[in-house]
This record gives sequence, structure tokens and C-alpha cells, in this order.
Amino acid sequence: MKLVVFGLTISSSWGNGHATLWRGLCRALAQASHEVTFFECDVPYYAMHRDRPDPVGCTLHLYEKWEDVLPKVRATLANADAAIVTSYCPHARAATESVLSARVPMRVFYDLDTPVTLEHFLRGETVRYLPTGLLGDFDLVLSFTGGAALDALRYELGAQVVAPLYGSVDPETHHPCPPSRAYRSDLSYLGTYAEDRQAAVDRLFLDVARKLPSHSFFLAGSLYPEDIAWPRNVRTLAHLPPGDHATFFASSKLTLNATRGAMAKWGYCPSGRLFEAAACGVPILSDAWEGLDQFFVPGSEILLANDTPDAVRAIHTDPGHLARIAARARERTLDEHSAAVRARELVRLLEFPPESQATPRRSPLSGPEVRTPSSLPSTPSASGGAASMMRS
Repeated sequence: MKLVVFGLTISSSWGNGHATLWRGLCRALAQASHEVTFFECDVPYYAMHRDRPDPVGCTLHLYEKWEDVLPKVRATLANADAAIVTSYCPHARAATESVLSARVPMRVFYDLDTPVTLEHFLRGETVRYLPTGLLGDFDLVLSFTGGAALDALRYELGAQVVAPLYGSVDPETHHPCPPSRAYRSDLSYLGTYAEDRQAAVDRLFLDVARKLPSHSFFLAGSLYPEDIAWPRNVRTLAHLPPGDHATFFASSKLTLNATRGAMAKWGYCPSGRLFEAAACGVPILSDAWEGLDQFFVPGSEILLANDTPDAVRAIHTDPGHLARIAARARERTLDEHSAAVRARELVRLLEFPPESQATPRRSPLSGPEVRTPSSLPSTPSASGGAASMMRS
């Protein structure tokens, strides 16, 4: 199968989660004898932080102006079996016009940012990567998010056929490895700054560091405001390339998964970082969101925290219990959430897409029910007792 992707980036992992996901998918697709051509706008901020100029498993076309690359786009689409336009693609509307006007058997929109897309759209804001005619002309709409978001994509954005294609991890990049003194910590966090996620980072990371001054904490991620008051026992790193992720995770006793507000609200939206950490064999502490238990069993494969005391208790969890949690999560991740598994799901959806689905009777304009932290179970106790919890 020949696939064409019009995406945000695959060449630079700086400040985004798209690149790492596509690198794993493209490698897995190539190993299964599929061909991928990726079109990426050569923007300055990714050019300055380009850590994979020649990604494995795909032919990358970097371009500055859409008009200049349009002949190559048309020629590539003429021989393609499927074409995918993604969220946050800088020229998504122009790419959509080219895809819809070409005779491509499968024309796909893949929203890797569904909760953000829906939140902006439902507020009446312009979403620049959505076509002016919304999603009704695509043969298939894939979503990084499941649950109620799939109904919203149909009812609000006109998608005819939708299916979830969740995040994944490439075990060749993310795997257990020896720890490094340079990254050693009791609790680590890897994530770019986001305003609607910072409250969770404050509650489950920075406030925990203040409560435990004798423990060590390490945060790696870009775009954090200069006025953040970092506790003295928190080390920071502006950017951590994917090649160092495994060592970073392996050097921490526990790592945090903090979810963006929109993702937590809609649920069923596991971050790629969640699977990356699990594949590296590190126990994970996560905030709670509906549907999480569809990916990992709370208390057995992942620890959950609603507030700072929960996170403090998690850090004091018995090391043997943490090791068992990490081992179970890694086994499940490799079985269900590897890039190879997700690549097979993608090919199956392209070859045998679901039938056209009826528009839901009820408008999900208000989004799903939002659960308050007090209504959600907390992390297991330090002795290792299990907690029951809905996952999103």
C-alpha cells in the first residue's frame, strides 16, 4: 500500500508529540512492506530543532511554499492508495483540496488533537486545519480520541465514518535501559508546557516537590514560562530528544503522566508519553480521566492520583509493588499499543473501513460529563492496595 501523509512534522520532536508517533508508525509500515511519503512544511522553529532529517520508513518532502511543492503533491497522489491529512498541518486546507480532487481510493483526515479541535470549534473559534466544508467529504476520519469525541466528530463536524486510532510507541526507541546519574530522580515528568495542563503539573509534581524537599525531581520539556518558581529540588531541561527518553525514564523511581484539560474532559485519549514510559519499564503515576481503565488497570498496571497527598503516597509505594506495576504495564503496552500493532490497525481501517455511521441523535455540544476530582478514586496506598477507576 502506498500512503501519502500531510502532517505537522516528522523531522523534529521539539514541542510536539506528532513526530515521535509518526516515526514509529512509518518504521512499522515500512517493515510490513508499505510505502509512506510525508509532506512537511519547513518552518523555522522545527528547522532549528530538527533531530531526524531523514526519518526511517518514509520519503520526506520538506517544502517552504505550498505552490512550489504542488506538482510533487499531485504526482504522488496520482499513484497513492490512501492520503491522510492531519490536524495542525500548516497547509491542511490546501492539502485537503488536493486530496479530494485526486482519484485516491481512500481519503482520510486524522485528528491527533481531537479534544483541542472540538473545544475550539464548539466555542465558535476558527480551526485553521479544518476544511471549510468540515469533514463530510473524507472517506474516513481517524481520531486520537475515542468515546464521546467520536460522536462529536460526526454530529458537529460532519464526519461520515469515524474510528479511533490511538497513540502508540516504537519499542526500538523506547525500551528498558540502564539508568543515568544525569537524569536520576524520585519522580520525573516529560512534557511540553500547556496552559490547560499546568494545574495538574503543579498539583502532582511541583507541589509534591515542595512537600518532599529531601527527594529529587526532574522535568524535561519546552515552552515553560520564565516566571515559574521552580522548587530547589527540581531540575529542568528544555528539550529531551527521543533518543534520550528511555534513559530519562529508566533513571526515575516513578514518572508522571499529566493530561491536558481538554483531553481529560473528553476522556479516552491516552498520551503517547503514557505508552512510551510503560515501554521503558518505569512505573507510571497518572491523573485520572474516563476510559483510562481501557488501557491500563488502575492499581495493577498504573497508579492514579487526584491531588498532592495521593502523589506523595505514590512516591512512598513499596519498590517491589512498583516493579510489578511497571512489568505488567510494559507487557500490555507491547501486546496492545506498539507502533507495529497500530500500523496493522491503520492498514486494516484503510483496506476495510467501517460502514457509514448514523449521526447520533443527541448533540454532544456540551461535551461529556466532567467528573470532579473528589468523585474519582485515588492512588493505591503505599502498601500496594489496588484502586478501581474509570479511564479516558
